[in-house]
Amino acid sequence: MTIKSAPAVDQVDTSYLEGLIGYNARRAALSVIEVFLERMAIYDLRPVDFSVLSLITHNPGITSRQLCSTLGILPPNLVGMINALEKRELIQRQPHPRDGRATGLHLTAKGQKLMRDAERTAAELEAEVAARLSASEARTLIRLLKKIYL
Repeated sequence: MTIKSAPAVDQVDTSYLEGLIGYNARRAALSVIEVFLERMAIYDLRPVDFSVLSLITHNPGITSRQLCSTLGILPPNLVGMINALEKRELIQRQPHPRDGRATGLHLTAKGQKLMRDAERTAAELEAEVAARLSASEARTLIRLLKKIYL
């Protein structure tokens, strides 16, 4: 029996994948995350660290439970992250004003400085990434993406 050789692929057909929301969202995310990782390396921040610190920045006193539910992080995974950020002296825990069992998370002065710089860097990155979009298109893209995950 003779086996025919398979034809060579000269042009890759990506039409099926390009019609999938998940494929396009992932490709866009990967291109942004690659640059994000490079730019945040000077701050020693991964995307999840940045997200946690940004939420603490804009919500002083936020609890671990609130962080978990907002970011979709499992509590055991957050504990190590909070401990590491505390060890770096970026955050501190303070008693919650209304719930004696809860602890509020706050930035230290060092954490505030780091986040001012990191958020400025993130804003510059976002502007570069969105340069191919009009302001209206960028707002629409964010609105549509939120419709999927919220």
